[in-house]
Amino acid sequence: MEDVDFDELVASLTLREENTAIKSYQNTVSVTCPACEDPFDDLVVCKENPTSLNLSRQLDLCVGSVDGNAVIFTHKR
Repeated sequence: MEDVDFDELVASLTLREENTAIKSYQNTVSVTCPACEDPFDDLVVCKENPTSLNLSRQLDLCVGSVDGNAVIFTHKR
C-alpha cells in the first residue's frame, strides 16, 4: 500500500457507513484493487484494534494497512 495514494483512492469511492469501529466505502466507479489489480466492491477501514466484521456473504478479500489501520478490499464472488 506504500505506492498507493490512499486519500486519492478514497476520494473516488462512496462513503456508506462510519462508526467507532469501521468506515466503509462502496466502489461505484470500478477502481482497481491495489493488491490484485481487479476492481473491488467495497473498502473497509478498521479503526479499532481488534475489530470484528460480520459478513453476510462469502467474499474474496485483499488486505493492507494505512496509517496503522487495517484496510480490507472485498470482492464478491
